[in-house]
Amino acid sequence: MNKRFKPKFSIKKGDSVVVIAGDDKDLKKPHQVLEVLVDEARVLVKGVNIVTKHTKPTAQNTKGGIQKVEAPIAISNVMLWDAKSGGPSKISRTRKDGKLIRTAKKSGEVIK
Repeated sequence: MNKRFKPKFSIKKGDSVVVIAGDDKDLKKPHQVLEVLVDEARVLVKGVNIVTKHTKPTAQNTKGGIQKVEAPIAISNVMLWDAKSGGPSKISRTRKDGKLIRTAKKSGEVIK
């Protein structure tokens, strides 16, 4: 990513999104965003892109072993879920009273 200008994304932590591309593609089931990695243009989505991670024994985890964790996916592979229309929707961003308001283009509903 370019270090000079910070990219602006329509997806925030806690949003409901659907995966539109990749192995976990499902346009009917929304998932929750756990984290947005702005510098890498990736998002961490709950229950998507599960990978196995091998851990060594530590003081907290005395056994170690194999854990299943979510790995980040490209932000272009997810789309915001519109609850009113019941599907994915593009987002328009407008300013009202100095605040940025996100609205779904499909239904026109404001996203919190």
